[in-house]
Amino acid sequence: MIMYFIGLLIMTMLGAAASLFLKKASGTADIITMLKNMNLYIGGILYLASAVLNIWLLRYLDYSVVLPLTSLTYIWTMVLSYLILKEKITKKKIVGVFMILVGAICVSIHL
Repeated sequence: MIMYFIGLLIMTMLGAAASLFLKKASGTADIITMLKNMNLYIGGILYLASAVLNIWLLRYLDYSVVLPLTSLTYIWTMVLSYLILKEKITKKKIVGVFMILVGAICVSIHL
């Protein structure tokens, strides 16, 4: 069971990394330049890998568990945007991510 939750963590990390690469690709001047940008393809491949892992996890875990826990992507996105894009992490963002996580955990727990 722990292997599936590790897979869920990896899936969410892949999704956050994919978004980062797509953000980098979005900084190009026009559509032709963007289509030549490797970041676009790296982001697409990472999103595909995340989606395939998501489908695999759904074979073993309840949908009502997997879907809410994909909100972990918000944590990785915030960390990556801070470390790589040098974006500010405000108290408001931290509170928002915390509330999303609390909600996801509450929905996912089977009592």
